[in-house]
Amino acid sequence: MKFLVKVSLLFFMSIAFLSCDNDDGMADNQNQCNFQGLTFFDGTTNTLLPEAQLKTELFPNNGGPGVAAVEVYETTNPGNIFLTTGAVTLNAVGPGTLGINGTNYPVTVTCQLAGTAVGEEFRFDVVTTGGLEGELCVVIDDVNP
Repeated sequence: MKFLVKVSLLFFMSIAFLSCDNDDGMADNQNQCNFQGLTFFDGTTNTLLPEAQLKTELFPNNGGPGVAAVEVYETTNPGNIFLTTGAVTLNAVGPGTLGINGTNYPVTVTCQLAGTAVGEEFRFDVVTTGGLEGELCVVIDDVNP
């Protein structure tokens, strides 16, 4: 039992230290992510995917002129891990889809930092209908008009 408690404590501490926690205005990393990439815990498995393994594409006119969307996906296996959303302006909240290892989660996405050009950063807080939470801190790789 002690072993399980220690492993659980270590696991939750690693999530706290490696996540991009920008949920409150007092977070140390408001201007910089502690872990650049994807962090997501589905209740049993913690997924940490570094930004170098993700591609972020901004579509400024995806839903018509001036109606933007973003897609973030794993480069080595594009259908395995991805996020799509239209919540791409600062503090925007909207629906999205987060795909992790073959499971697609309908999510509510909050945009905490919005970029508009290649090399700029997006930060998203992602919450599933079941209350599971993930965060993405990613750099825009392509802007597709």
